[in-house]
Amino acid sequence: MKHRVVSLRLPALVQEVLLALFITVTQVQGTIVRNAGEVVQRPLTDLGNLGYVLLVVSGVAVAARRRWPLPVFVTTALASLVYYGLDFPDGPGWLGLYVALYTLAAYGDGRRSLVIAGVGTSVLAIAWLVAAADIEPRAAIGWVWFRIGASVMSAALGESVRSRQVIAAEAKERAELAERTREEEARARVDAERLRIAREVHDTVAHAIAIINVQSGVTAHVLDKRPEVAREALRTIEQTSSRALREMRAILGVLRDDDGDGDGRAPYPGLGQIDELAAKAREAGLDITLEETLPSVPLPSAVGGAAYRILQESITNVIRHVGPTRVTVALSPGIDALEIRVTDEGRRAARHPSGTGDSAEPGRGIVGMRERCQLLGGELDAGPLPGGGFEVKARLPLTPTGSRL
Repeated sequence: MKHRVVSLRLPALVQEVLLALFITVTQVQGTIVRNAGEVVQRPLTDLGNLGYVLLVVSGVAVAARRRWPLPVFVTTALASLVYYGLDFPDGPGWLGLYVALYTLAAYGDGRRSLVIAGVGTSVLAIAWLVAAADIEPRAAIGWVWFRIGASVMSAALGESVRSRQVIAAEAKERAELAERTREEEARARVDAERLRIAREVHDTVAHAIAIINVQSGVTAHVLDKRPEVAREALRTIEQTSSRALREMRAILGVLRDDDGDGDGRAPYPGLGQIDELAAKAREAGLDITLEETLPSVPLPSAVGGAAYRILQESITNVIRHVGPTRVTVALSPGIDALEIRVTDEGRRAARHPSGTGDSAEPGRGIVGMRERCQLLGGELDAGPLPGGGFEVKARLPLTPTGSRL
């Protein structure tokens, strides 16, 4: 049914032509019928049927009202001024003018169109009153006031329609903007979560693989000569891989958590596990020293998690790129920030049996650490030391300004 109704709708041009034809016939026929049998001051046939011409012109002009609202209004207003100025008989010859006034206000450009409509109506009112100065009987001047009032009402109705259209368009635009904003925010949240998961996966896997690489090298080197050392190395590999798998399940669990409450997922690592991290580093061949000052108040979870990951990545980089060496880890919680420093003494002359410490392709470890700091409003510096070795320094505000990691 809906399709049939839409298919029967006439094109806009046809509608305008039919409206203009209706107004033209009504103006001409209505004027003839109203003045039939009466003596008029000037019949429509005077001056070469000028009265008919003016009625037809003001009616036909309506067909172009939507495309040229101002010229149509000017045409109908001039036709009305000439018609009543020459004392042609009164009748519904103002229909085209009213439609033109309505169209000018409804489809014009707002304030300018209203000013034109107001000035035009004022000029018409004055001209109509002057033309009716000697009208007889005097009661007939009521029709003049009717024309003035109807002109004002036509302009007011057009402005009302235009205002409603503007309000509707603004509401639609706001709704579309809100929808776009919601979509952009949703995409931003998805991108942030994807980045967080990628960073966590990188840190977890890189650290575990680095330790497994060292221990597997040790195993291969001492398997025949010192089986007890090989057995201990294999046990370390098993524990490291098991821990990495648990952390991976915790990180990726958000993707499987339909309820979104996170129940059953392991907590993210924090500074409470730094001793375990140091123990794993020692098993990988590092001589690691912890210089840790206990914070006066518990650290925010976001700061603790970021600090742990920065330490983990720094130690992983030492294992991968330097090999067995001395490493100093210093944690200094202050009043408003946690300062972290990881320093290594550089590569030793003798290489580890596994070959760890060879140059590797540059990764995204330092970039990831810097991103973690920036997300919390902190900063990170990393670079070689003048006397050899490498140092990573980070400062994490205790009141994070970024999003939770």
